[in-house]
Amino acid sequence: MRLAAILLLAATQFHALGVPDASPSFALPPAEIAPHARTDYAGDEACVACHQEKVNSYHQTAHHFTSSLPTRESIKGKFSPGSNIFKTGNTNLYFEMDATEKGFFQTATLQRSPNDIVHRTESFGVVIGSGRKGQTYLFWEGDQLYQLPISYWTELDEWVNSPGYPDGSAIFRRLVGPRCLECHASSFESTPPPANRYQPASLVLGITCEKCHGPGREHIAKYRSATPPKSPADGAIINLARFSRDRQMDACALCHAGGNPRPNVPSLSFAPGGMLDDFLLVPKPAADAHVDVHGGTVQLLERSRCFQSSATMTCTTCHDVHKPQRELTQFAAKCLACHKVESCGQFAKLGHGIDLQCVVCHMPLQQTDQIISSANGNKLQPKVRNHQIAIYPDVQLPR
Repeated sequence: MRLAAILLLAATQFHALGVPDASPSFALPPAEIAPHARTDYAGDEACVACHQEKVNSYHQTAHHFTSSLPTRESIKGKFSPGSNIFKTGNTNLYFEMDATEKGFFQTATLQRSPNDIVHRTESFGVVIGSGRKGQTYLFWEGDQLYQLPISYWTELDEWVNSPGYPDGSAIFRRLVGPRCLECHASSFESTPPPANRYQPASLVLGITCEKCHGPGREHIAKYRSATPPKSPADGAIINLARFSRDRQMDACALCHAGGNPRPNVPSLSFAPGGMLDDFLLVPKPAADAHVDVHGGTVQLLERSRCFQSSATMTCTTCHDVHKPQRELTQFAAKCLACHKVESCGQFAKLGHGIDLQCVVCHMPLQQTDQIISSANGNKLQPKVRNHQIAIYPDVQLPR
């Protein structure tokens, strides 16, 4: 009886730190994750026959890797001894990350006394983020999806508290709702209540070709038929370039402008070509209101003089979403297609040394207030490029 009482007390104390006294749950192994059963979708592999170069290139982009199954390659955090421990501000609580033949695991250990130790282990079920700035991880509890308390921060190459999680606590109850998956996955079958319940095998991870181009099975059938379409417009596939600028911007704003679902509108209802306002309540800040560099990319771009003075500028004017695109030189060429470098106020002082630095000054990296994490007592906020193209007097070019 005394042992049972000790265990009950320990579990209760662990629950008080945000960790429920529940048995560990484990993610479905990769073999059990199957493509969504929607019959009108074909999957990226079906696109390869005609678009191999484009698909291969796209599969190197951050969009493609925005979610994935856990593997040694997809998880950027380290599992090697010494690098797999995260010590919190609570000296009695630490986390350990382990890679085994059975999968990848995150364990919280709370020591209240030498004889009073409680553990909770959950397995990595879904990797969120390409790792360019960091990653967070999800776990399954039955058919419900939650966020793990420890994430990875690329700049530090270290494990950190998941964004928004208080240091020194172990929280395993942050549910992952459909709006999260709508931007970090291509499709899923939501089966609420509660809001984080899904058919696990329905998740199609990463942003696939059909997320932007629509279901492709009819398109493939038409081009494999004895009488293929004579015009691409008859190809039963979405091509964003055929839409108006507003509809093109809406396709990007689905994930790059924030917003919450409108009441009674199911997730995944929006398709490129539709009016986003019919599906999402998208923030429309006043001209002088602060817009976060992470959550308001589209709103910031639309504030730019470059955008307002053009009838055709969209996100894809500068971004080729089918290619990895992070080199400053790639974007400078876009700027210099319209602007002369000699017209820049810094040219007289710095000369052609600024030729490839346009976005450094006019789209500076700034801290986001929407993603805040911590490690070793330090507050962590990633820097994101401000998409309001403007003059920022305080920005200095690197020497």
